[in-house]
Amino acid sequence: MVLARSLLLITIVLVGNGGETKGEDWTEFRGPTGQGHSSARGLPVRWSDTENVRWKKGIPGNAWSSPVVSNERIYLTTAVPRETDNPYDQSLRTLCLDAATGSVQWNVEVFSQVGQTDDRIHGKNSHASPTPIIDGGYLYVHFGTEGTACLKLDGTPVWKSQELVYTPRHGNGGSPVLVDGLLVIICDGADEQFVVALDRRSGKIRWKKPRPRTEAPKKFAFCTPLVIQAAGSTQVICPGADIVVAHDPADGRELWLARYEGYSVVPRPVYGHGLLFISTSFNDAKLLAIRPDGEGDITKTHVAWRASRGIPHTPSLLIEGDELYSISDRGVAKCVDARTGDVHWQKRIGGNFSASPFFAEGNIYFQSEEGDTTVIKAGRRFVELAKNRLGAPTLASYGVADSALLIRTATHLYRIEKL
Repeated sequence: MVLARSLLLITIVLVGNGGETKGEDWTEFRGPTGQGHSSARGLPVRWSDTENVRWKKGIPGNAWSSPVVSNERIYLTTAVPRETDNPYDQSLRTLCLDAATGSVQWNVEVFSQVGQTDDRIHGKNSHASPTPIIDGGYLYVHFGTEGTACLKLDGTPVWKSQELVYTPRHGNGGSPVLVDGLLVIICDGADEQFVVALDRRSGKIRWKKPRPRTEAPKKFAFCTPLVIQAAGSTQVICPGADIVVAHDPADGRELWLARYEGYSVVPRPVYGHGLLFISTSFNDAKLLAIRPDGEGDITKTHVAWRASRGIPHTPSLLIEGDELYSISDRGVAKCVDARTGDVHWQKRIGGNFSASPFFAEGNIYFQSEEGDTTVIKAGRRFVELAKNRLGAPTLASYGVADSALLIRTATHLYRIEKL
């Protein structure tokens, strides 16, 4: 009897701990923290087009949105050209894939783009670049001025909105963020620039704030907001051309702003050690470390340090521990002290970069536009662990599903894991 009870107890423990360890859901651009961190265990360090590939699935259309993951399902957007004589006619779609097998569970059209509704799409952009966001059993997708929508996780539409009207430059860009029941989106077009909050349940505009006046000759940008807790309040950080503004999510009220020179801002901010890190993007990128605890214009009072060499125009930054990491568009990786900006190391790793790096299990992954990923050990000394080649172009940032990487190329989605 004692032996039987012991065997039963062992069985219960084995069943409770058996099977694959489940990681956190990857619910938005740059993951659940919005800053490129994953708690997943056992992610691969080495792979190729054939090695450690669980599956490879062809994705229709052309898009650089990143995959998001919830409850063993992968969601991503795409733009499929229609069979017309006009190359701007696009079917703007959302797909759901089974994370284990890559099989398509559903594929629905959310909006239909007819004719040329913006200027020519930039060569590094697409008609479906913003990454979706998942929360509470709902999926939110954004296609710039073409429309924003909320879907159930089975693809059923809840609401659709086409109220965000402005003239984009080079196509759409920044992804939405969720905070306090609101979907906050930066809309920095060529003609009009504003930050807007939609009610997550209805899609109705709750507040809309024009950008403060600047002298920027080019006013467009493509940034994704970051929600932080600072100075005893929730702040929505919204970089744009020549300016970064912190908004109160309740009503859009401006909490503080800082000015700089820069436009076409793409990198999402990161936050750590009481400092907010902003890249000013084009033309001559600068890095600002800002203390977000002031009021009004804090340009002259709250910038802790600045840097001007090897700063990314497109990839977001990465903070881990006391170090701040970056990869420039031309392939220069750098590690600096987050508190002071002092450089620990700088290394050209080769290639061109648009995807944002991410961190897991002490390692940092840098993915190039050519489809090569350099994996390094996080730390104050440069240690390369692997160089991996898929041989296909990719500008989308990573997704994570359990112990696997999700990498989107121009034509396929890969599930990469240790096999």
